[in-house]
Amino acid sequence: MPNYKMNKTTTALNVLYKKWAKEESAEIKQIAESGSYRKYFRIKGKEKSAIGVFNHDKNENRSFLSFSRHFLKKDLNVPKIYTQDLNKNIYLLQDLGDETLFTFAQKNKKMEVIRVYKSALAHLVKFQIDGGKGLDYSVCYPREKFDKQSILWDLNYFKYYFLKLAKIPFDEQKLELDFKTFTNLLLQSESNYFLYRDFQARNILLHNDDLFFIDYQGGRKGALQYDVASLLFQAQINLSPAERNELLSYYLDKLQKKIKIKKRDFSKHYYNYALIRLLQTFGAYGFRGFFENKTYFIKSIPLALNNLAWMIKNEFIPNKLKELQKVLTAIIQNEELIKFRSKESKKLKVVIHSFSYKKGLPIDYSGNGGGFVFDCRVLDNPGRYAEYSNLTGKDEGVVYFLETKSKANEFLSSVYTLVDDAVKNYNERSFTNLMVNFGCTGGQHRSVYCAERLANHLNDNFNVQVELKHTQLSKEGL
Repeated sequence: MPNYKMNKTTTALNVLYKKWAKEESAEIKQIAESGSYRKYFRIKGKEKSAIGVFNHDKNENRSFLSFSRHFLKKDLNVPKIYTQDLNKNIYLLQDLGDETLFTFAQKNKKMEVIRVYKSALAHLVKFQIDGGKGLDYSVCYPREKFDKQSILWDLNYFKYYFLKLAKIPFDEQKLELDFKTFTNLLLQSESNYFLYRDFQARNILLHNDDLFFIDYQGGRKGALQYDVASLLFQAQINLSPAERNELLSYYLDKLQKKIKIKKRDFSKHYYNYALIRLLQTFGAYGFRGFFENKTYFIKSIPLALNNLAWMIKNEFIPNKLKELQKVLTAIIQNEELIKFRSKESKKLKVVIHSFSYKKGLPIDYSGNGGGFVFDCRVLDNPGRYAEYSNLTGKDEGVVYFLETKSKANEFLSSVYTLVDDAVKNYNERSFTNLMVNFGCTGGQHRSVYCAERLANHLNDNFNVQVELKHTQLSKEGL
């Protein structure tokens, strides 16, 4: 007998299973729900097993089944469709197990996780290019293309289900104007490829030493950048910026073997799509968490906030979007949301910046209001000498100059004394953020050198999380 309480849905799935498998089911178990209203069941008999799906949305069922048949013909790794009864909104799929890329990433070393991520990105290229050829886009639901209407839906989802429920203040008229401007920026990219729409680690299954893909029923025509950003900026995985860059480069290499692209043009739009995906994610967390009171989505907010803070700090929010910039800064400075972030980890995070006094002090996005600021202009400036002018504080020549021809060592000795005491004190009091800034005239030589030295010192002497950012080098491409 089945070990799941029988109801109308499970009874119908049992009948469908018996018709397909030519045997009675021995058990039927509901698989935990995530962010959708679809219901999944694992059905096992003596010889066979299948995944039973119930979804009351007939249009979504039509999209998923049509896409699946097309992708299978293209030899893409999606579950086989065993049988269906769309009058009852049910169908049976191949059972590919429970191991997702998300669960795999939680228990394996980063090197192995990156390897699997690269495999997922290679598959993504096939979906976007090969999968889009000959696809019947007329079955797409709710839109055939990620167009102006789709983008505005996502932005308003963010506004109504996150901003308003989190009580973030904003000027509605100015924000609406920014939404229109942002939409126009997004629509400048080429958008005639298959857009998976929810290409993330929970929708990628590891089965028989290969990857398989599910939940593409929201697919439509769109830009290539959206799906890559969806995977690499998935909040719960928390890839480092270096890892994201490595994976993006890998993806672009694979993509260039299929179509001609200019990496510069791709990158110009990439972070805009990372932002729209992030805003859509906030909307989902707000709806599922604040509105439906589902704890899992509330707990996911701090990781999304980290991604948002990183994007703001690295100036990936378009300058034209003044009200949106203001709103996003208010989100990461919001006291209630900061409480979510502070609960995320007890490990002290030390953020170290090098900066130019001409450009102003770096902003503290942790909510603490600031931290140490050390003026490196007291040291002799290598930038005044022709042989060092095009180098940075990372280069050997500049390092040698500062360590032998200036008082950098004495300067840093005093810095270490102050910062070490602060780290010990913050750890004892369970504080989670400390900011240290080094400034000089151009933000290229002395401040960079000192920031690098302090980062190495802290990593060698304390169990803290060190985040190092050279604000001017990233802008100048040095």
